Amino acid sequence: MAPTRYVFLLAIIVFVNFHGQTKAVFSVSGLLDILKVAKDVTVALVKAWDLVDQNIEFSEVPIPILHSTEKKLYGKIDRINSQLQDLAARVDNIGTQSMTTILHSLPERVRLELRLNDLLDYITRMDANYRRMQKYGTGDKTYERLTLEDFAESVISHDSSSVVNLVERIHAFVVPNGRGISDTGLFDLLANAMQEVEGDMICSTKQSPQQVLYNLYDAIALTELKGYTMIQFSYMLLRLYGKGNFTKEAQNTRERYEERTNNAVNSVRSAMENVSREFWKCDPKKWAKGESYEEITNLLQGYVQNEVDLNPEGTCRENCAEYTFTKSHGCFQNLYCRQQRTCSGKILDCKFYDSDMWICNANPLSGRRYEFIEYENGKVMGRKQGCSRGTTKVESWWRWLFWHCSYCFCLCDEQGPMSDRYINMRSAISDIKNNKVVTGLRFVKKNRIVHLQIQEGELLPRLNINASSLAWKPVDEYKLTDRKVFNGQDYHTLTWEKRRMDLDDLEADDGHMLTGVRFKEIGSHLNFEIYTTKFDFDTGKLKPEHSKWKDNPNTDVSIKNPRTKVRLVHPDIPIRSTSPSIPTSHSDQYIEFTNSDIDRDVAQTTVPFLDAQKVESLEAVPLSGAGIFHKGRQFFGGFIAPKIITYDVSKFLKAAFPTEQVN
Repeated sequence: MAPTRYVFLLAIIVFVNFHGQTKAVFSVSGLLDILKVAKDVTVALVKAWDLVDQNIEFSEVPIPILHSTEKKLYGKIDRINSQLQDLAARVDNIGTQSMTTILHSLPERVRLELRLNDLLDYITRMDANYRRMQKYGTGDKTYERLTLEDFAESVISHDSSSVVNLVERIHAFVVPNGRGISDTGLFDLLANAMQEVEGDMICSTKQSPQQVLYNLYDAIALTELKGYTMIQFSYMLLRLYGKGNFTKEAQNTRERYEERTNNAVNSVRSAMENVSREFWKCDPKKWAKGESYEEITNLLQGYVQNEVDLNPEGTCRENCAEYTFTKSHGCFQNLYCRQQRTCSGKILDCKFYDSDMWICNANPLSGRRYEFIEYENGKVMGRKQGCSRGTTKVESWWRWLFWHCSYCFCLCDEQGPMSDRYINMRSAISDIKNNKVVTGLRFVKKNRIVHLQIQEGELLPRLNINASSLAWKPVDEYKLTDRKVFNGQDYHTLTWEKRRMDLDDLEADDGHMLTGVRFKEIGSHLNFEIYTTKFDFDTGKLKPEHSKWKDNPNTDVSIKNPRTKVRLVHPDIPIRSTSPSIPTSHSDQYIEFTNSDIDRDVAQTTVPFLDAQKVESLEAVPLSGAGIFHKGRQFFGGFIAPKIITYDVSKFLKAAFPTEQVN
């Protein structure tokens, strides 16, 4: 058994040398690190071949020394295998999940589906062979030489299921060869498909399209590395057993591995350069107020008032349309005005629909004034689905046979305890001093004020994030009534005149990362800004002195790229939609907070809502930017939501094996 044990020693030395050169690498993750590890593996295997080439007489190796050395080396390989498994667990989990979810997102793309199915099959087979090699490399003396020879021969055989052929098949899927079904590479096919179903892809994978490509190749690169290690190990094993020299085969294997790796990196980089890096949250299965969405309440709300109370003289000489901007001046003879909550603010855009009506008053605690209004002419506003409080008959009247005192339907703009209409303007910045960057965003409401909250995490070398450091930074929980808290400085108050929010995607300059966000006022608009900080790729260190705010100051009257309005047509309450929301805006646009549709909802709800879901990737990554956009469906108010823009990893992907040879 001495020759067998010596073979295992050589195999373990490969991993020990590999471990010694890459110990720090296993503390981080990702394709960039796997490519670096790949270079170290090739060097370690070349050095191991130098050991094999020595003329060694196995019978001359002292057994006690062999046992002592085995014990030490087996202890090290156990630790290395544990680290490898941690790395593989992360890569396999993300990469495999990306593949399986893509299959469900793209049912009609037959070529891509077939390739992904086959790729999953090949990776599964490769992992099974690698697990066998790990067992054979534990130093268990009960394995027979015949078993080891059979494993090595199966790895390098010409059989279609051998590891040698599996790595070539995987590569054929990744890099196009210009012939037949492989004339388009997997990453190009996937990139093209994601442009067509980007929303579905984001919902399924919980990653930006570029992250999907990156993590997919992450899994492929690790599989290639496992295959290459098995092939070289098998050649060494067979040579030691006197089955041949295999020097030329081992050299060809190394050259081919380097060629495949370089080609694959070029292929995935080319695809990654052309896909979106944006990520936003799709609609949840069920909306929940305070969890998945928030509302601006009672900004503009439908309100019924008789024209006699809309002017200081108490006359009925005009018609409802004349009252475009007024207020309530009293309650004539304590009529219907005494049965509802009075509008103590501005009354706007009044209209006449019919003289008499039945009004279903809402529960005062709901924030609504009415559930529905049914006019005598048959017109119904809102949903007539019963009225638990009973309907109230409201009738217009004539004064002196000449003047008709009509009930008007108007909009009420009333600040007060029933109206949450405040948006935080204080900066939300990550802990830059402790090297933390923004990794996620979400809307939250605290003390009736809407905040854009940030998730932060510690930046590590080579674009990694310390997962244990991730946390949502608490927002400033100040109150509107606190001393030294001012409107226009600490918060913005939405009103009929100032209710526009700019919609933009903002990206940092090259070499900078997202470290903060805030809103500011530009005229009647609320404008979004990002804070960015320069960083060092290799060390992962931020440079706080190189930080700055970045915005898009364009307005709707700008000469170049004037903003356009996202128009809400007859908008119903957003959560009533049975179809999932889709993005409806782009940069250089704005949206107005307004009332819901009069016919569908009696104009009782302020739309759009705010999507309060956590916008964070499946795996935390640094960001190069962020955006505010609108999503929804036709005839619904939709949602204002944040998006994140993941850092462009493609610019750091380079050929792992340049022209110089590994010595």
